[in-house]
Amino acid sequence: MTTALTSPSPLKGGSENERNEVETVTRPATTQITRIARRETGSTAACRMVPEETPIALSFAGTTHAVMMASPADFEDFALGFSLTEGIVSSGDEIEAIEMEDHGAGIDIQIRLRDQANTRFQARRRRLAGPVGCGLCGIESIEEAMRSVCQVGDAALTLSQDDIVLSVRLLSKAQPMHAETGAVHAAGFYVPGKGVVMAREDVGRHNALDKLAGGLARAGLTGASGAVVVTSRVSVEMVQKAAAIGSRFIIAVSAPTALAIRTAEEAGMTLVALVRGDDFDIFTNPDRVISGAERHVA
Repeated sequence: MTTALTSPSPLKGGSENERNEVETVTRPATTQITRIARRETGSTAACRMVPEETPIALSFAGTTHAVMMASPADFEDFALGFSLTEGIVSSGDEIEAIEMEDHGAGIDIQIRLRDQANTRFQARRRRLAGPVGCGLCGIESIEEAMRSVCQVGDAALTLSQDDIVLSVRLLSKAQPMHAETGAVHAAGFYVPGKGVVMAREDVGRHNALDKLAGGLARAGLTGASGAVVVTSRVSVEMVQKAAAIGSRFIIAVSAPTALAIRTAEEAGMTLVALVRGDDFDIFTNPDRVISGAERHVA
């Protein structure tokens, strides 16, 4: 599996000639390796597909803000989604252009912000100036890590028990890279009556969710219309990012952390986790999961 990397890439506009002049670079998202497979019947050399993992720098105003180890795919979705879920921009209209540079050892995504967003970002950088630790996605202070979460409680969406089960089942069928390697996370967007309308995969669970956020924004899909579904555990950052998308639900295969539960409660979000077959646990706002097929969509 390969993915195309283009540079520069405006989110909107640009003439056809400008788009055709963009140089395209391909990067494999998976690689075939040979390993020794040990089984009850003995050992044998066999081939297996494994996912690639690439350092991807997300730079704003010429300054690297974060370096993520990520799957080399869906670069523009990643840039836009990260910008949105980290509160750097409020919409894609605040991004002037996205330029991608392949440096061999990694990829630098240069994100050019429009004037007002750039002014906010520069002020944020000055406020956070100081020693940098290895925190949440490059966040440089405890206050930023524990920033206020977006409120989603006013959305009208409810889901049936069948919706919860179906959302996870359908997401499992929308993971071609995981089917090939068994080693990546996925984040999907489930809309009642339509199924999983979009999914993104990555070696990092946060990256997959950022890529989903960017894909939804580029497609013009509103978070209030569906549920975020993830194949990972639910940490506080996953709740923060799902809330930034605007979804009233986060549904997960694995368990949540205590802080994720408290943050979901604060956001007015319904957190459903440990979805295994027909079984699942509801940790916050259980009244939005109803029995039977009745539901109300925002």
